[in-house]
Amino acid sequence: MTVHLIKLCVGADDIADLAAWQAARLAEKKKLKQPQVLAHVTRMTPKRADELLDGGSLYWVMKGVIRCRQKLIGIEPFTDADGIGRCRLVLDNEIIPTRRQDRRPFQGWRYLAAKDAPRDVKKGDPEDDMPDEMRRELEELGLL
Repeated sequence: MTVHLIKLCVGADDIADLAAWQAARLAEKKKLKQPQVLAHVTRMTPKRADELLDGGSLYWVMKGVIRCRQKLIGIEPFTDADGIGRCRLVLDNEIIPTRRQDRRPFQGWRYLAAKDAPRDVKKGDPEDDMPDEMRRELEELGLL
């Protein structure tokens, strides 16, 4: 059974910020002749790795709202230079916009059941290019 992770995306105001940051990281890795793999390092290793790698994604929360996701393609526990256990969440390069879903602040990551995950926004959907404030008002009115 597929399960997802949800994580705060600290420092990114929107999807474009996240994409720019990740593109810069990949360019830096290319310059250093390192594998061009996107990964997010966390302190804790998920215990439900098999379920996460069975089609799971990392859903990013930006400014209190789930905005997008990236497919999880690997989970690699390791020990850092200070001897502290860490986990590398290996991500697909594609950032997939999702319907917005409010989230309260939390630390670390949390599991997200597939039934609770927001659906993807497809190109051409009315909400694809809608300003955040307009989208929020329409959602409050129950129109989205």
